[in-house]
Parts: sequence; C-alpha cells; structure tokens
Amino acid sequence: MHNKLKINRLSFYMIKLYKWSGAGNLFMVADGRKSDVDELRVPENIQKICAENGTDGLMILDDSADHDFKMEFYNPDGSGGMMCGNGGRCIAAFADYLGIKPAEDAHYCFEAPDGLHSAELLHTPLSEGDRWTIRLKMIDVKEVTPMLDGYFLNTGTRHFVKFVPDVETVDVATEGKDLRWRSEFAPEGTNVNFVSVQPDGLHVRTFEKGVEAETDACGTGITASAIACYYANKNSTSYNVKARKDWLKVEFQPDLTEVYLTGPAELLA
Repeated sequence: MHNKLKINRLSFYMIKLYKWSGAGNLFMVADGRKSDVDELRVPENIQKICAENGTDGLMILDDSADHDFKMEFYNPDGSGGMMCGNGGRCIAAFADYLGIKPAEDAHYCFEAPDGLHSAELLHTPLSEGDRWTIRLKMIDVKEVTPMLDGYFLNTGTRHFVKFVPDVETVDVATEGKDLRWRSEFAPEGTNVNFVSVQPDGLHVRTFEKGVEAETDACGTGITASAIACYYANKNSTSYNVKARKDWLKVEFQPDLTEVYLTGPAELLA
C-alpha cells in the first residue's frame, strides 16, 4: 500500500471511484471485491460517470477464483467486452495500490475480456506524484489483413491502421469517424489509428469506437500500430511509440506472439 499518496476519492452513490491516467487515457476505477458494484455495470450509469469525470472508460477490479484479480472494462457509451491496454496497466497499478500481492514475484496474472494477461511492475511510486511503470503482456495476434490502404487486426479489440506522412496534419475526428463506420468493419465497427514513422519512433493518433472521438492514447491501438509497421516493413520487433502525451514501448516476436506494451499509469484522484 502506498500510504504517502494523498487521494481524493470520488464517489458514485456509495461506491468509491478512483481516477487513473494511462499515458493520458483516463479511467474511473472501482474496487469491486467487497462492494456491490452492480450499479456500475448499468450503461446509463457508466455514461453518466464518464461524462461527469471526462474519462475514456470505467473499470472494475474484481475477485478471480484462479488468478490475482479480474478486470472489467466499459467504454463511455456503456459498451464492454473488449480489452484496453492502457486500462490494463492502470488496473495492475490499482491492484498494487490496494495492497494486492501478486502470486508470482512482481508479475500479476489477471482475467480480462480477451483472456489472461500478465503485468510486471517495473517501477512503483516512491513519492507523491510519482507514476507506476507497467509492462503488460497483450494477446497474441492471429492475423493481419491488408485492406483499404491500411491494415486490420485484433489486439484485444479491433483496429484499423493507416500510415500517413504526418499525423499532425490528419483530421482524426472526420477521417477516423468515416473509417470507423465503414461497411467493411460492420457490424462491430473498428478503432482507427493514424501512424507516421519518424526518426524517434512511431507517432500515433487514435479514433476510438465507444468513445467516438480521438483519445490521448489507446494501448491496443498503439500495439496494433507497431505490429502493422512490422508487417509492412519487417524491420523491427521493438518500437518506441509516441501518443499525444507520453511515450510507450511495444515488443513482440516475429510470429506476433509474446506481445508486450510498456508505459505509465498514474493515480490522479
């Protein structure tokens, strides 16, 4: 437990909520192990919480019969059933904050909507305002499909990746929305990532379905962007990736297994 952190706990009815940032991706998070959190699973309530707190999703940490904990993730529109990479790092840091001890050294093993994940604590806060650094194991990627002058793949949720000369010149709101609703991705739709390859790494901007807007970072999208870059060029299996506010790192094997996403997690309130 990190007692030096001064936390202002936000509440929804009688449930304590904590605000987290994963590289600028914002979430409200609840500890559901000893509380009745069913009201947090109601789409209308999820929409209200995310709107009032300006977050990109809501998560619940719950008990798991066989692993360290279970992660539930919901988009701001109330939809669920998908993985969130930045959320996965944040919920691992939240488990550490709550004093949950991993069964295996510094590696948590937890259930998520797309299966099991491990999370390694590379750095934990030493003082107020410090951040966790988490190395999160993502799912193996089964297939990368070239289409629409880009690449489609699933890294825990569905992503389309399009390479552009400079992400700063892209109208992400307009182009992202158009691609998100293309008939080729119906009926589920897809997240859309615009990627430019720069000397210092990949620069990525993402339009997220469920948020229906650009977010400051998308962990599964950053992972998808790095894998698509490898698929297109076969030049590296390790990428530094810049989101809107932070740098992250993606590593994987040439057969698209052993996929890891490393980046920050920060407790805001």
